[in-house]
This record gives sequence, structure tokens and C-alpha cells, in this order.
Amino acid sequence: MRRQHRFTPALLIGILLTLGLLLLSLSTGQYAVFSEDGFWMFGITRVPRTVALVLAGASMAMCGLIMQLLTQNRFVEPTTTGTTEWAGLGLILVLWLFPGASMLARMSGAVTMAFIGTVIFFLFLQRVTLKSSLIVPIIGIMLGAVVSSFTTYIALMTDHLQTLGIWFAGSFTRIVEGRYELMFLVLVVTVLVFLTADRFTVAGLGRDMATNVGLNYTAVLFLGTAMVAVATGVTATVVGTLPFLGLIVPNIISLFRGDDLRSNLPWVALLGIATVTACDLIGRTIRAPFEIPVGLVLGLLGAVVFIGLLLRQRRKGGLVA
Repeated sequence: MRRQHRFTPALLIGILLTLGLLLLSLSTGQYAVFSEDGFWMFGITRVPRTVALVLAGASMAMCGLIMQLLTQNRFVEPTTTGTTEWAGLGLILVLWLFPGASMLARMSGAVTMAFIGTVIFFLFLQRVTLKSSLIVPIIGIMLGAVVSSFTTYIALMTDHLQTLGIWFAGSFTRIVEGRYELMFLVLVVTVLVFLTADRFTVAGLGRDMATNVGLNYTAVLFLGTAMVAVATGVTATVVGTLPFLGLIVPNIISLFRGDDLRSNLPWVALLGIATVTACDLIGRTIRAPFEIPVGLVLGLLGAVVFIGLLLRQRRKGGLVA
């Protein structure tokens, strides 16, 4: 397959548009930046928030791309596999067992349970003989619903139901200096995706094909699961749930550019950042000075795109493949 050029004028335009959205994010807010202590507030609120938008948007979009390759299904991402629900269970368990747990301890619990839940999903998927385009995400959604019910029960019994509600909403409102630094851990995941892109591309051809060309399929599957768990757990702890982001972005990119993972990665990162930033700006301005959680805006947008993808796949006759 002929590799596409990585740096093109279109990519440059995409970078400029994304930077424009980020500058708009920095300039949007109710606090007067040019007041006496405005620049101080700018540094401890808007800059951390914008950095978190960049890291969360890029990493979660890439996580969706990884999971779609490993499952060979375009309708799969952390939200539709139950990974985010498992991360929420880990967060609640840590809050229940260790009420005074630090942010790092909560993150560790979320990452651990996200990893366990993703492994369970892949193990369960190997037992399913019918793997149509819809069966795979339905399995993940069903598993996630069971885990979410158990999490809600624990939260109700331990008086953490409000914390759970805030987590499921997904919002950058609480991102300030001192609360966003853990998000830099997902930068490691983003770099690893770029370094291992070729391995995930080969793994996306299936276990038999990957093994025939000498790839350790199990090791790549384990690495992908760990990367998704880290990105999902960290983002869930700091920001909350960002539904359908990993579903929207890779599918839109593949519609226009095909499935060459390495050349698509910059586009996936840019569109992930732009999507989260745009949804955050909508949530911050539509009812200012109040804010609508970015998770609600993303959920609405993602549901529309998901239905559109299903209808498109149905027209192509691929829902029962």
C-alpha cells in the first residue's frame, strides 16, 4: 500500500483551525482577564483547562482508533465496550475503601479496573461466534450497563451518588492548576501510539494474518489494552466521561483518508482536540454564565453520528457481515 504524505497543506490548515479553537477557548470566560488579578486567574484556570482539552481530546480519540483496530469493528470505543464504566467502578471502590484517597490513588483504581474490564471484554468477545458490526458494541454496552448498575449501588450505599453523577457528566469546569497535572500521563500513551502504529495496523488484519507475518498478536493486544486503560482511567478521574469521542473521530477520518493508521494519527489527534474544544465552547457559551457539561454535548453529537454510521453501514449491507 502506498503511504500517504504525512504533512500536507490540508494538515497545515487543520492545525491552524485547531489552534484557532484553542485560542478561542483561552479567550472565553466570565472573568475579566485584563482586571487587576485577571492574568493570575487566566494562568490557573483557562490555561490548565485548554491543556486538558488537548490531552483528553487527542488521547481518547486515539483510544477509539486502537480499539477499533483490535476488534476489527468501527462501532467500538471505550464507551461502547464498558471501559469507562469499569473505570468508574474503580473510582467508586477507592472512594469507598479509602475515603481520604488522593487523586493519584483514585486514578490508580480507575486505571486498574479499566484494564481488568477491557480484558474481560476481549475474553468474552473471543467466545462469541457471531461477530457482526452490531453484536460487538452491544456486548460491550450490556457489560457496561451491568457494571454501571453495580457502581451505582455502591455509590448509593456509600453516599457517593453525587460524585458518580458529576463523573458521568464529564466536565472541564473543575480543571484548575493543581488538578490537571495528572493528565500529562496520557501524553505518554499518545507518544506510544505513534511509535507502535505499524504493529496495531498489522494486528487490525486479524490474529491469523498478524501471526503469519511474525507479529506477537497477544503482546500487541495486551499493550493496546493497557494504553486504553491508562488513558481512560486518567481522563475519567480528572475530567469524567467523554462519550462517543473515540467513535466519532476515527470514523470521520477513515471516511476521507482510508485506514492507513500512521498517516491518519495526526488527523485523529487534531480532530479529537477540535471536537472536544468545540463541544466545550458550546457548553460554556450557550447558557452563559452557566456551563453545560461537555459530556452532554458530546453524547448528543455522538448519538447522531452513531445512528448515521449505522444507517450508512446498513445501506452498504455490512451489519450482518
